[in-house]
Amino acid sequence: MAFLKKCLLFCIGGGAYVGLELLWRGYSHISMFAAGGVCFLLIGQLGQVQPVLPWPLRAVIGAGIITMVELAAGLLVNQHYQIWDYRGRPGNFLGQICPAFTLLWIPVALMAMGLYRWLDWRLDRVLGV
Repeated sequence: MAFLKKCLLFCIGGGAYVGLELLWRGYSHISMFAAGGVCFLLIGQLGQVQPVLPWPLRAVIGAGIITMVELAAGLLVNQHYQIWDYRGRPGNFLGQICPAFTLLWIPVALMAMGLYRWLDWRLDRVLGV
């Protein structure tokens, strides 16, 4: 059941990530579903394992996690398919990530931690884990 719960959390995170991209840019890519799922699981674990850290610090670390996953996705997928290109943005790194977006990820990471915590609790009751 624990594996099923992680799969559900992965899919919820992936769907939410694609949804955010659709709202923000009007399009997304299947690779962002995978990136979103990974981000959601990692950020959720951050909230579970490091509850002693102040929430603003956890949110900044979460934004860093999202940025690093975006960079990894960009280097693995985007280099070949050119789904996005941040070369025109100030401070970009290899056209794959942009510091301005890292700032936007801070509130997203904070919301993700709260959502993960609630879903983790709820799925435990529904799945009987």
